[in-house]
Amino acid sequence: MANSPQAKKRARQNEARFAVNKMRRSRIRTYLRAVEEAIASGDQKAAAAALKVAQPELMRGVTKGVMHKNTAARKMSRLSSRVKAIG
Repeated sequence: MANSPQAKKRARQNEARFAVNKMRRSRIRTYLRAVEEAIASGDQKAAAAALKVAQPELMRGVTKGVMHKNTAARKMSRLSSRVKAIG
């Protein structure tokens, strides 16, 4: 347990940051799930549109420190190749 005032403040900051990052991660997953559903439905136009919307959200997660840039690049690459393969 945090005893010093500095450690108590740090604990509060960590809780707040955790909550914000959790929301950001959840938001990113929602967009990725929309792309996955569009791919599963077999509609290339819908999948491409969902991917176009999901890409900035993924990159925003990178700039905010929620995920590593190579992770986001890998996800984008794999999704775009799957979208391209439809049709």
